Amino acid sequence: MFPRPSPRSCDTFVALPPAAAGGRVVFGKNSDRPADEVQEIVHVPAAAHPPGAALECTYIKIEQVEKTHAVVLSRPSWLWGAEMGANEHGVCIGNEAVWGREEICDDEALLGMDLVRLGLERADTAEKALTVIVDLLEKYGQGGNCMESHMVFTYHNSFLIADRKEAWVLETSGKYWAAEKVEGVRNISNQLSITTKIDREHPELKEYAKSKGWWDGEKEFDFAATYSYVNTARMTTSRGRYCEGYKLLNKHKGSITSEIMMEILRDKESGINMEGGFMTTGSMVSVLPQQPNLPCIHFFTGTPDPARSVFKPFIFVPNITQLLKTSSPTFGHDDPVKKQPRFQNKPDRRHELYKKHESAAVVMETIEGQGKEMLKEIQQLEKQKISEMESILQNGCLDINQMVNLFSQCVDEELKIYS
Repeated sequence: MFPRPSPRSCDTFVALPPAAAGGRVVFGKNSDRPADEVQEIVHVPAAAHPPGAALECTYIKIEQVEKTHAVVLSRPSWLWGAEMGANEHGVCIGNEAVWGREEICDDEALLGMDLVRLGLERADTAEKALTVIVDLLEKYGQGGNCMESHMVFTYHNSFLIADRKEAWVLETSGKYWAAEKVEGVRNISNQLSITTKIDREHPELKEYAKSKGWWDGEKEFDFAATYSYVNTARMTTSRGRYCEGYKLLNKHKGSITSEIMMEILRDKESGINMEGGFMTTGSMVSVLPQQPNLPCIHFFTGTPDPARSVFKPFIFVPNITQLLKTSSPTFGHDDPVKKQPRFQNKPDRRHELYKKHESAAVVMETIEGQGKEMLKEIQQLEKQKISEMESILQNGCLDINQMVNLFSQCVDEELKIYS
């Protein structure tokens, strides 16, 4: 048995009106993963499936549903699921690794990242996505290696799920779970954070805690304190990414926009923009207007380090151009993830944008004049795209023909800067 890595990876945020500006919900996530792992941006169209069809997830097969929604995903390119993403109905989900008292199962089951994608493909509201995830958790369990490596890296999961109207935090410990409906602003990091405000829960959550001797059945039930080793009284005052994220959200409360969320995700001092062996390998920000006639706008980097990346906009419209330049090569049945024993070697999974960004990042870091100019150009590109998206939200005018190529065209403009 390999030692468990220390809890680190990912921060997810949400701001609801009036904490978010303009009557919009703003969602954001940094995906912190092994530094050499490639994150790709893929669009999967809506689909109908025959009765009794099976669905192959990262490790196991499960029953497919009759209809799946269109999704856009930011995902480690070796697996089926996703670190974060959105669907055509404006549902956004990000997950976090969490550890606690309940033993983590190394057996292959559904990954938390599989559950992110399944929630997006099968639900048209945030709360329905929560129900999809907990039902699948009950039926199939969570488990399996979360890293493309022969070294075992496993964890339980927490999720932040948002739509145009509301947001939920769902935290799990094995098959047990608690959920909290968000008020104002909320962030999750690598620790259980739901305390005594529990709006939905596993039917045996409290009884199981009593049977393990974690709760006496007398004092007020505190999920995080009971199921983990977190001192919940100090959660928002102790140093650490959860606390720093909480402070940054509250600092901007009342005026949170997509740009403010991007600024939070780029914050290195707090550790939210992570560096080192585990680093921020992909980032996402979504703007979900409460008016149903306005489009939801989802920004993805598809590259490491948001401080040196472009948040590129994506809007769901019919017949979207395939996102070829942010899609990694596929290896079919020859993929080392599919073979037993797994992870015997690592193929080159870099997509075109990743390769060019990798070279550009070296220039930005080492060649002062040229690097500074390049950084300035990508910042201008991003600013221009944010301004264009704001104009769409203000005027409600959407040119469907342009939106088909929106993300791909921005990738091309970014690649041109790197060339």
